[in-house]
Amino acid sequence: MPCVLGEPPCPWPGMEANGSMASEMGSCFRSTNLSTNLSENGRKLIVSRWFSTAFGSIGLASNLFALCVLVSSSRKMHSRARSSFLIFLCGLVVTDFLGLLVTGTIIISYHFTKFNWMVVDPACYLCNFLGLSMVFFGQCPLLLGATMAGERFFGINRPFSRSTSMSKRRAWFMVGMVWAFSFSLGLLPILGLGDYTLQYPNSWCFITLLHDAKNVTFCLIFALLGILAVGLSFLFNTVSVVTLCRVYHDRESVQRRRDSEVEMMVQLVGIMIIATVCWLPLLIFIIQTVLQEPAPGLLPRHIPRQTEEMLLIYLRMVTWNQILDPWVYILFRRAVLKRIYPSLKTRPSIVSLYPMLNTSLRRKLTQESVLQ
Repeated sequence: MPCVLGEPPCPWPGMEANGSMASEMGSCFRSTNLSTNLSENGRKLIVSRWFSTAFGSIGLASNLFALCVLVSSSRKMHSRARSSFLIFLCGLVVTDFLGLLVTGTIIISYHFTKFNWMVVDPACYLCNFLGLSMVFFGQCPLLLGATMAGERFFGINRPFSRSTSMSKRRAWFMVGMVWAFSFSLGLLPILGLGDYTLQYPNSWCFITLLHDAKNVTFCLIFALLGILAVGLSFLFNTVSVVTLCRVYHDRESVQRRRDSEVEMMVQLVGIMIIATVCWLPLLIFIIQTVLQEPAPGLLPRHIPRQTEEMLLIYLRMVTWNQILDPWVYILFRRAVLKRIYPSLKTRPSIVSLYPMLNTSLRRKLTQESVLQ
């Protein structure tokens, strides 16, 4: 039976039993991830190459379809507020698409070729790039979701404290700021705060769940920032939904009716729910792992196999976030909802919450705000 590189009885070339080779390699290699001891049935179940290929293909197709729908919708959109929201959605879909494309290319290539990381990437350049990509494309959707929720919060609850119509340039600038911040975060391990290391089953690289100060610090930054983004999204969206409910029950309003705010909030809540379900288990697991005391007798730079397997399972859950995000927009558009629920009616404008405004100002704000 042919052997698999890095697994008994086929070790990595030049690797000695005493593990001295590990100390001579790049920082992305740990002596304990140079060999795996997994049964054939376990390997097929947990690290099947077809599993990764199917996930990646479905995600790429979903995001590409959503991007086409977004581009088509933006050409027909005349509302600045709605257009800015579509820009945020476009940034989210592009991020998810590129994330699956970049990381999937490397991971799926490994599953089909079983290339030798020590030969292909002895200096850990590829591993660092993959680790940075995992952090960048992981944090971006969470931060974009929080940014979108914040923009809608101020647009619905404080419509007169700022311009009622965010320009497209400003929306793209905010998306760019999220990308820049996430990229800067991903650079920290390369600059010395923690390490990106090869993860079980030697097909991907990610932050290292070791108990030294630098790795613990970066793991906590990564996890707490993600939890903060999810928490802010929940807070902003909850307040915005409550405000829209007030509009929904305002039967005395005679203002121009619209339901664009409701449509956007439904999509935002869907994105938030998906991010919460897919990401919180991984983020909580990272915090628990790095804060708990290491097991007695654990070798240096060693992560228990159970921890590595759980990390892989939680990563699979995170992948669903990139697959499901585009379907939130595809399925929760008014055109689709009205087909499912034909009696769906438009609702009062958010301006109806402020009846004391003079007529000309109300008319101007209504025309410039979220209209279909």
